[in-house]
Amino acid sequence: MKICVCGKGGSGKSTVVTLLAKAAREKGLPTLVIDSDESNSGLFRILGFDSPPLPLMEMLGGKAALKDRMRNPNIFEHSHITLKDIPSEYFRREDDLVLVSIGKILQSLEGCACPMGVLNREFLKKLHLDEPWIAFVDMEAGIEHFGRGVDEGIDQVVLLVEPSFESVALAEKIRDLAAGMHKPVTAVLNKVPSEKVAAKLEEALRQRHIEPVGTIPNDPSVFEASLEGLALSSGTAAQAADKVLESLLAKNPS
Repeated sequence: MKICVCGKGGSGKSTVVTLLAKAAREKGLPTLVIDSDESNSGLFRILGFDSPPLPLMEMLGGKAALKDRMRNPNIFEHSHITLKDIPSEYFRREDDLVLVSIGKILQSLEGCACPMGVLNREFLKKLHLDEPWIAFVDMEAGIEHFGRGVDEGIDQVVLLVEPSFESVALAEKIRDLAAGMHKPVTAVLNKVPSEKVAAKLEEALRQRHIEPVGTIPNDPSVFEASLEGLALSSGTAAQAADKVLESLLAKNPS
């Protein structure tokens, strides 16, 4: 199962992806995390890795070579991609937790991230995971990935909503875009300070025909770890993420 986590910038996508990945590992599920956000470079750190993997874009020769490959029908030669097809320098692994990265914007004036979007789309469509592997995709902020068709290869859209009007408004747009791809959408509330705020957010989402499946509270330990650049550890947010994962697995029993 491939699950993407999307939402507005600053809603906590990388944090929630990390919490869900750790919850999956605690349940004995081998877990792949795909970093497809070309701007945020800190996912490897909060997952507990000392350094990021080389991006898959470099495996294909870099951005210039990737632009040339885009002229062909396929970027990857094979019809299916497995983890065994990826050389070790292009992933980080601790037991059955694996991190891969699509690519990052590193220099000014290097152009748009379109080649990385094309690479991400084809990688997700061709990625084959053996049972019982689960993948979490840390999507770029906003909705452009839907326009690029990146989400075609995923099984479930998890929409992250923080306590703000902008986040709720974006959720409605994402609901419509995901529906255009026939992808199921569920919402997770994040950084919620109280049950009262959670109830208001849930009502706002239900009015927009979006189903909330869980709430992750505003956990000070997450803020402290992020501020110090440390891996996320146990806390109230981790406990809530475990319940969110149970709800997602119940919706996808296969």
